[in-house]
Amino acid sequence: MLDVPPQNLVTISAPLGGFVKYTGLLQGMKVKKGQVVVVMEHPDYIQIQQDYLESKSQLEYLELEYKRQQDLSAENVNAMKALQQSKSNYVSTKAKVEGLKAKLKLININSGDIEAGDIKSTISIAAPISGFVTQVNINIGMHVNPTDVMIKIVDTEHLHAEAQVFEKDIAKLIIGQTVRIRLSNETKERLAKVYLIGKEITSERTVRVHCHLSDEDPSLIPGMYFSAIIETNKNLETVLPNEAVVNFNGTYFVFITNDMASHRYEMIEITKGISEDGYTVVNLPESAQHKSIVVNGTYALLGILKNKED
Repeated sequence: MLDVPPQNLVTISAPLGGFVKYTGLLQGMKVKKGQVVVVMEHPDYIQIQQDYLESKSQLEYLELEYKRQQDLSAENVNAMKALQQSKSNYVSTKAKVEGLKAKLKLININSGDIEAGDIKSTISIAAPISGFVTQVNINIGMHVNPTDVMIKIVDTEHLHAEAQVFEKDIAKLIIGQTVRIRLSNETKERLAKVYLIGKEITSERTVRVHCHLSDEDPSLIPGMYFSAIIETNKNLETVLPNEAVVNFNGTYFVFITNDMASHRYEMIEITKGISEDGYTVVNLPESAQHKSIVVNGTYALLGILKNKED
C-alpha cells in the first residue's frame, strides 16, 4: 500500500480547546505551510493573557523587592528570613510568568503584543506543512477539546511504497533491489528501490518492506493498493510468450516452421522453465534454432494434429 512518512502526515488539534470561529477547508483542498486553517475563540484565551500581564507586573515589583532585600542583607540591616521570603516570592512568580509565556506560545500568541496592550479573543492555527486536506472534522461554532482531531493534512510529495513480503522470501531481499510496482487502477509499471527491510513478522507471516519510488508523483494518494515484483537477481534466459508453449500428455512442445506461407508446422519437444509476467523460460533443441516459432493459435494446431491422429 502507498503511504507517507510520519513527518508528511499532520494531525491538527486545538492545544487548549475552544470554539471554532472560522475554517474554510474542504477535503482535497491544497494548503501551504503557514496558511491559517482554523480560527478559535474561548474566554480562557483572554484569561491567560490577563494572568500573564498581572504576573509580569508583579514580577517586576518582586524583582526590585528581592534586590532591595539583598542590599539590606549585605549591610546586616534585615533578617535572613525576610531575604529568603523575598527570594521565594520572586522565583515562584518568575516560574509562573515563564509558564504562562509558554502557554501563550502554544496557542500562537506573542507575549510582546500583550505587553504592548494587544489582548486577543481569538487564536489562529496555521498549517505546519504544505499538502492536501484529507479530513475536516469541525464546523463553525463547534466546541473542540485538545484531544479532538480537527484536520488532517498529508504531503504527497514523498510517497513511499510499503510492500508485504512473505516470511519465506525475506532471505532473498537486500537493500537497493529494483521493485516493479503496478497500481490496481493502472496497467503500466512504476519503478522503486528497496530502502528498508522490516525486522518484525506480522500475524500474517509477512514482513514490511519499505520502498522508495524512482519518480515522485503528487497525484498519487496514500492508501492506494498495488502489486509488486522485487527483482532479487537477474539472469538472461530464452523466453517465449506463454501461448507459444503447449502441454501434450505431460510433455511441453512448440510449433516451428521454415516457411509461414506453406502452412506446414513441426511440433518440437522442449524443456520448460518458470513462467512469469506472461512469458515462459524455454530450452530449445538445436532443430528449433533460427526457426520461426508459432506464438498464437498453438492449441488450435495441437487440436488439428490430435484429430488427424484419431
